[in-house]
Amino acid sequence: MRRLRSSVISIAAIFLLTGEGAAQNAGDATGTAFLLLPIGARAVGMGQAIVADNPGTEAVWWNPAAAARNTKREAAIHHSQTVVATGDALTYMAPSRIGTLAVSLDVLNFGDQQVTDEQGPVGVILPRNLVVAGTFARGIGKRFNGGISYKLIQFRVDCSGQCANVATFAASANAVDVGIQYQLLGPAPMMMGLVVRNLGSRLKVDERSEPDPLPTRVEAGVTYPVALIAKYVSDIDVRLAAAVTTDRNFGEPAARVGADVVWQHQVHLRAGYAARESNGAGAALGFGLVAGKLEFDIARSFGGLSSDAGQPPTYFSLRYLF
Repeated sequence: MRRLRSSVISIAAIFLLTGEGAAQNAGDATGTAFLLLPIGARAVGMGQAIVADNPGTEAVWWNPAAAARNTKREAAIHHSQTVVATGDALTYMAPSRIGTLAVSLDVLNFGDQQVTDEQGPVGVILPRNLVVAGTFARGIGKRFNGGISYKLIQFRVDCSGQCANVATFAASANAVDVGIQYQLLGPAPMMMGLVVRNLGSRLKVDERSEPDPLPTRVEAGVTYPVALIAKYVSDIDVRLAAAVTTDRNFGEPAARVGADVVWQHQVHLRAGYAARESNGAGAALGFGLVAGKLEFDIARSFGGLSSDAGQPPTYFSLRYLF
């Protein structure tokens, strides 16, 4: 009835969301390029240059080593909205005597698609991407952090209603992210970070085609607190960040830069730029507010297919620290 319809919707959704650029950057990983989509408003507002930063629960998706020295438990939801899909990532992170532990679930929902026949709607197709992650991070000595995230990845198309002729399926893969951070000594200590993301098995979406390799990405960067500003303006803190990324089967590196201006440790203004990104390419702006145990962040990026379609990607993060 609508076998072709369900396949076309799923493939088109992935292509539109990740963009042609992401598919090229990840080699042949067109069915798995969603793993490179940004998660978290802090990261987006900083131009995604946070491999050497400490973004709280967002560390699960960017560099697990960044969670090593968290001192508070954190429960968070990271929401994203583009012209094609809605994303929600839930994370609970807790420090312990052996290190920091976190569990996470990321759901990317492409929206319900109707199945129709001559009489009208008879069912609903549900295309989604799911990632379940477990993270462990630990500080070694005073300046070195290490961390690892294990991820179970699933791309699935479900159907409810009259679905006898609809091609539903679930394709799974396993991956790990491994990262380190090292802090240099100095009056304004610089943090360096390195991470390898999405290192793992292939994802076979279609039995008639070859499995898609995961979009393995290597990223290195630094974060630098500008001590000179704090010396003259006691209420203001400024952090600068820069990073370089490279993807498997794509030789040219891409740069990212970002800045975070903080007033009285409560109000954040962020700006950044990510080169050669697909959805969320180009400049980004962000805002953050700390109110007791609650922290709220919002960011918007400009460029990419979603912006061209009239809906710039928007990201919200809400955290509870206790």
